[in-house]
Amino acid sequence: MARVLETVDQRTQLVGENRLELLLFRINATQLFAINVFKVKEVVKLPPLSALPGSHSSIKGVANIRGTSIPVIDLRAAIGFQPRVDDGDANLIITEYNRSIQGFMVGRVEHIINMTWGDIMPPPKSTGAHNYLTAITKVEVEGVTQLVSIIDVEKVLAEIIHYDISLSEGVLDQELAANMYGRKILIADDSSTARRQVKETLEPLGIEVIETSDGLQALQVLQKWCDEGKDVYNEILMLITDAEMPEMDGYRLTHEIRKDKRMNKLYITLNTSLSGSFNNAMVEKVGCDKFISKFQPDLLVGVVQDRLRQVV
Repeated sequence: MARVLETVDQRTQLVGENRLELLLFRINATQLFAINVFKVKEVVKLPPLSALPGSHSSIKGVANIRGTSIPVIDLRAAIGFQPRVDDGDANLIITEYNRSIQGFMVGRVEHIINMTWGDIMPPPKSTGAHNYLTAITKVEVEGVTQLVSIIDVEKVLAEIIHYDISLSEGVLDQELAANMYGRKILIADDSSTARRQVKETLEPLGIEVIETSDGLQALQVLQKWCDEGKDVYNEILMLITDAEMPEMDGYRLTHEIRKDKRMNKLYITLNTSLSGSFNNAMVEKVGCDKFISKFQPDLLVGVVQDRLRQVV
């Protein structure tokens, strides 16, 4: 499996084309789950773990991977199943999210599949607001169509790791504060947890956040305003978009906005848990104005203030 991941740099070509690759795995005998390959550093057999007293109940311990201590999360337990029984067949998916590295203990790791974001669907509304899925898709496995559940890792981590939304002293420019009241920002993110984190940071500053859950929804909102004769630049201060989303990813969303003369100057910030070095290259390629890594309230407010300084 590690050899499969060695060519991850080549996969950056997929993202600008509204494509992605999913790593499929099982946490029980019947269901297939997945996460985006871009967030995976490597996959290894579960090594011996050291206990971590006082940690969250879903953290099984700490693994030593080539001299680095990595917390190991029992993904079964974290998303509401019974904790995994160690049967000697467990694997560890080592990931990087929001500038932190962690391992997810799973069962059998299957393979990597190449898909378009158009093949990725939001979870059914009937699943409620408390599910741990960010999307679903279907794959053919040995001639049989199977449902794949794509984990909302940001929600899993937010319930285990405390994200402080308070601003550091001196971050808020008091001279700009009055100009924030009544401003509107459009956000596109398929993770309800990520949207909530943005809202909880910006709404106390008087900013109204307009939510959409994927790039296509955000584009349709913008196009509707344009079709109605509204000035997009007066409607919103900026767009904050995730990279990975069903229907249309953030890169394709940016591309579509930039080719529409009615809104091609819209200020766009990419706010994502993917690696910074990768996204800096993609920001330049597709024409975003700024990239920030989740979740950093200081940087989020800093970007908003930078944009305000351009218009006041």
